[in-house]
Parts: sequence; C-alpha cells; structure tokens
Amino acid sequence: MARAASPSVELEVGAHRVRLSNPDRVYFPVIGATKLDLARYYLAVGDGIVRALQDRPCMLHRYPTGIEGEKVHQKRLPFGAPPWVQTVGVHFPRYDRTVQELSVRSLAEVVWAVQMSTVEFHPWNSRRADVERPDEWRIDLDPMPECPFDRVRRVAHVVHEVLDELGATGWPKTSGGDGLHVYVRIRPEHGFADVRRAALAFAREVQRRAPGDATTTWWRRDRDPAAVFVDFNQNARDHTIASAYSIRGVPEATVSTPIRWDEVDDVEPRELTIRTVPARFAALGDLHADIDDAVFDIAPLLAWADRDERAGAETPPEAED
Repeated sequence: MARAASPSVELEVGAHRVRLSNPDRVYFPVIGATKLDLARYYLAVGDGIVRALQDRPCMLHRYPTGIEGEKVHQKRLPFGAPPWVQTVGVHFPRYDRTVQELSVRSLAEVVWAVQMSTVEFHPWNSRRADVERPDEWRIDLDPMPECPFDRVRRVAHVVHEVLDELGATGWPKTSGGDGLHVYVRIRPEHGFADVRRAALAFAREVQRRAPGDATTTWWRRDRDPAAVFVDFNQNARDHTIASAYSIRGVPEATVSTPIRWDEVDDVEPRELTIRTVPARFAALGDLHADIDDAVFDIAPLLAWADRDERAGAETPPEAED
C-alpha cells in the first residue's frame, strides 16, 4: 500500500509565503534529512546563499524522489513558479534558443526551488546585468582519483601566494566533494573566452610553482592520477559549479562551505554538512560577505596568457574528451 503524503506546510520567507508539499519526504536516507530539513537549512544560511546566487542565471540540480532517485539538471525555470520568482533570459547559440533561468533576488526564491525538489544550486559566474561578461573568476582545485587531500591543501597555498602577488583577494570554500574552490571578483569587462584564458594563465603559473602537485593537462586520460587539476575550464560559458552554501547531492549532505585561508590545513570537508553548517554560520556569519568589495582587474593575467601563447602554449577546446 502506498504511503500517504505528509501534509504540506507553509513557510514565511520575507514578504512571501512558500508552500512546501511532502515536507517529510526523505531526501538523504543515510542521515534521514527531509525536504523540510533542506528548506530549514537554506533559511539558516539565508544571507549567504542569496549572496552567492544574487542576480545570476542558475541551473538547478533537482532530485524529485531524493538523492537515490533520478537527478534532473534544470536550466529552464520549472513550471508553476509564483509571479515573484525572478528569471533571466540566457541564449544558447547551439540551439538558437533563449531559456529563462532562475535568477535569485530573495531567499523566498531559494525556498521555492527547494519546493521544486532542488538540492544543489549551480549559478553562472556572470549576472543578469550582462550575462555575457563574467564578474567572477573561479579557481577549481579538482583532485584526481589517487590524489590525497593534503595535496589539495598544498596547491591551495600556492594559489593564495600567487593571488597575493597579483594583489587579488581570493575567497576559498570547500567544494562539498574532495576539492577546494577559490573565487575572485573581477570587473565585468571581458567575455568568457578572455576570462578562461586568464584562468588558464594563472593555472599554468600555479603548476610551475607546484610541478609535483598541480597539473593543467587537458585530457583526463593524460593526467597524473595523483595530481590536482587546476580546472580553468570552469570559467567557460555555461559551465557551473555548486555555489557557496549549496548542499551537495551525496549521502552525507555535505555543503560547499566558505572557509578562511587559515583553515585550509585543518578543514575536513566531509564534516561540513546540512547538520553542522548552520551552527557554523550562526557563529561566524558569511565568510564571503565582503566579496563584492574586492574587485580585481585581470589585465595582468591576460598579459601572462599572451606571453604563454607567444611561447607556443595552446588554448585547449572547451569540451573535454
């Protein structure tokens, strides 16, 4: 006999009321976290998640029956959105089609997305004012299968060193998986191709300084399986990664969590979860709260890219094998 659905609940979120159907549906069986737990988590980190998503096109990772069921990568805003849910049009040249994607301006929109079974939020690195000009450069330290996390820590310190020399402020966070991310605010003056070239030039400099730990080798099959891939391609158009404060669709419900640089050597990403991050947020606030105040001009990185290309370096295609 089918189990009866639990009664819906209504949550007051700012100026709006958001109806949450099936609040007792278990999304994370290993820890017993429900749909209502997801909503309460995002309410607890409200300022942080809204800041991370503010005005950006956002792809949703939806799990209609929980993380052990089907995963839906949703670019187009799901049907049934209230009139106060904001969107931004994004054109996809390959299909010659413009899609309306969620573009968060309030916490109520985040909770509404949870009502639509969203677990993860994957925003673009550009905003609705000019979708084609990123204002965020993303450094993704992606460990290969045999790479220990201590190696990721070492590469993160090299990243910090190079950023300091450039006069750029980096904002680190865990990925919610096995890696680390560092975000840098940039002037929205360049297209995706130039930002990707700048990110590649930076990644090559990190590799030069940590040749035994870091790699920029493009094809996965050719990479050292114990290295950290400095994934510059996360700056390509329509490439997204989980935002700060996004829950990840893994059994432990880990969270992509902002950290301080002095936490890099001690942080244990698997301990930052839907259960632990709200208390951390209450104690520390949003560690990325000042991110918009530290804006970097990528001109030096584009000069590095020009130098590397004159020396024969090639820019890899945007699609991996």
